Amino acid sequence: MSGLRIALVASNSHPIAQPFAGGLEAHVWLLARALRDRGHRVTLFAAPGSDPGSGADSIAVRDLTLSTAAVQDISMPSPQFLIDHHAYLGLMVDLISSGAASFDVVHNHSLHYLPLAMAPALTVPMLTTLHTPPTPWLESALHITGGHGSEFAAVSRYTAAAWRHAVGDIGIVGNGIDTRCWPVGDGGDDLVWSGRITPEKAPHLAIDVARRAGRRLHLAGPIHDRPYFDRFIRPALDPAVVYHGHLRSDRLARLIGSCAVALITPQWDEPYGLVVAEALACGTPVVAFARGGIPEIVDETCGCLVPAGDTAAMAAAVPVAAGLRRRAARRHAETACDQVTMVEAYLDRYRRLIDTAVPELR
Repeated sequence: MSGLRIALVASNSHPIAQPFAGGLEAHVWLLARALRDRGHRVTLFAAPGSDPGSGADSIAVRDLTLSTAAVQDISMPSPQFLIDHHAYLGLMVDLISSGAASFDVVHNHSLHYLPLAMAPALTVPMLTTLHTPPTPWLESALHITGGHGSEFAAVSRYTAAAWRHAVGDIGIVGNGIDTRCWPVGDGGDDLVWSGRITPEKAPHLAIDVARRAGRRLHLAGPIHDRPYFDRFIRPALDPAVVYHGHLRSDRLARLIGSCAVALITPQWDEPYGLVVAEALACGTPVVAFARGGIPEIVDETCGCLVPAGDTAAMAAAVPVAAGLRRRAARRHAETACDQVTMVEAYLDRYRRLIDTAVPELR
């Protein structure tokens, strides 16, 4: 089969551009480039300001200007809810009316309910990657459609199991990273934590671990919850706890590679754990709470798993992880987390979807 025409549907909340708002945005950015580099035509639907890459196209996000009367109506929802609803509604109407003329397959990465709710009306096959545990909005759409109109993939065995009640048994395509963009660093004595600064990612627990371990801690990531940052993170900043801001991946890779151990402290069940893959690619072993999909990508050669929320156990594991060979961590990333395996798995899913599509969807 020659080059495919692929529509990637992403978040309308955050641009798919560096520095990334989160792991989902980083994933879609990488996938768009990897597919394009393999000779496929990629078109991206995402928030304004996205960077789909040279040779890729963008689907315009429909703007909405409401009348004064509509804005003043007592049923007016929050502006962001309406912006997202209008954007995805416009996208799905366009795909339903003319998608088959423009695309061979639609790959849905959004967390919005409308792509799933309207999928049965599509005239082009759709694959939906489940990036999160179940959400009420997506479950509502699946209750209405019965899952018809889209095939599904999960980013980990944990995520697949969490969705089994709604979509049955589905295939797993683990997230991947371009290990060339995360070079091995020389390491050091310090600790590092990276990710979205929110309560569920819990950098405050990483600070507690660093204090217990008697090591300096570097924090990096976008502040998604300002009150949380101001209450729990800012007061703890000092020469031993340094916040570097929201970094592009090249600067983040240098920071991670300069540290002895990466701390992974989720207070929710991580569907995959992209920050784990990034750290390992830099040769930096991890100490992580054993939650969600994280145990699927960490073994004894590259890190230590400790009970969720146990900062004392995490601190005790720091010297153990620091003693692991950095080249072993890198090899594990290349074997378990490289983009090549992920992209080939998605291309295989696309081709099977296209080959098995009912005649009216061809």
